[in-house]
Amino acid sequence: MRLTIIGINYSPEPTGIAPYTAGAAEGLRAAGEEVSVITGYPHYPWWRIADGYTGWQRREPINQVPVHRVRHPVPRTGSLVARSLMEVAFGLRACLASWSKPEVTLAITPALLSTAMVVARARLSRRAVVVWVQDIYTLSAAETGLAARAAGLIRAVESWTLRRATRVVVIHDRFAAYVTSQLGVDPTRVDVVRNWTHLNQPVIPATAATRERHGWSDSDIVVLHAGNIGAKQNLESVVRASALAAAQGSRVRFVLLGDGNQRKALQAMGANANLQFIDPLPDDGFAATLHSADILLVNELPGMTEMSVPSKLTSYFDTGLPVLAAVDAGSVTASEIEVSGGGVRVDPDDPAALLAAAETLAADPERCHELGAAGRRYRNERLSAATAVAGLAAALHRAARA
Repeated sequence: MRLTIIGINYSPEPTGIAPYTAGAAEGLRAAGEEVSVITGYPHYPWWRIADGYTGWQRREPINQVPVHRVRHPVPRTGSLVARSLMEVAFGLRACLASWSKPEVTLAITPALLSTAMVVARARLSRRAVVVWVQDIYTLSAAETGLAARAAGLIRAVESWTLRRATRVVVIHDRFAAYVTSQLGVDPTRVDVVRNWTHLNQPVIPATAATRERHGWSDSDIVVLHAGNIGAKQNLESVVRASALAAAQGSRVRFVLLGDGNQRKALQAMGANANLQFIDPLPDDGFAATLHSADILLVNELPGMTEMSVPSKLTSYFDTGLPVLAAVDAGSVTASEIEVSGGGVRVDPDDPAALLAAAETLAADPERCHELGAAGRRYRNERLSAATAVAGLAAALHRAARA
């Protein structure tokens, strides 16, 4: 099957959607599909074009997958208008590029506006198009309060895009329930394909050397948050928890690994001995750092219940470490923690509760081991790359036959 994948994020971006798009392209190619990719210039999570990527467009093979990059603006702020302009610019360039006459096109959202444009072109040319939903914009507008005035328009665009697609792939059962009940997508055209861990780390890294490199002592209780540092993560609460830890003489050290549009604001809140920022790392360094922590943290805004499934959970579960989730009780993330048995939950935006939960976990090594082992079992049984690629392939072939 000839397949063209179109999405604004791709390797070498280290986090977010890019590892899944690249993993899917490489996995489908290895399964015998004829795959090509149209993508943007690397910019996430730094929100600037990565060094070395110049020119208006470029073509490069990445792990034997032909990749066509088209340049687009990158906003300096996270405003709705700025991000919308980026998405439209990428969508225009992607739609004007050659798609290599695919039997099926796979479009990834985010970015919604460019995906809507890709769906429109595919349907006008009477070609099958599958939309792979990693985040639901309508829920994001409602749950974060960003773009509240534009929520109706966002809902209309998202509903139109998904209803016009040949098939829709979502990453969680609750996403499937939402797009069918709230956005009007025919349930018979929806497939659920779970994300997977994108780290290839067959041997547990030497944690002592990694801890020493990051300045972590044996007595530190390292609570690590990895990934995007943006509005949805509500990491102001973590900074406040670190200040509380410092004031109490706690051994808990909160570490924020990654980058994003809120990092400077968080750093401006003030430094203390119990807070550390680490720049994004390549896959091997990232995996070693995850394994070397004591507790892995997911942190979300209060009120976020349905809009996203944190991609970091797949990599967290792979480590065999306990997960601490500061999220709403009714959230998708809380559901994942409960079903997997891989961690504990506290209410979001409660620094004292966050610090207390970290100290309680650290004081019970046996429970930490049990939680970590449960998370790894869940990852192996439910979140493997092979299962995901097979599910995507099945959805794409169903679309090709439609």
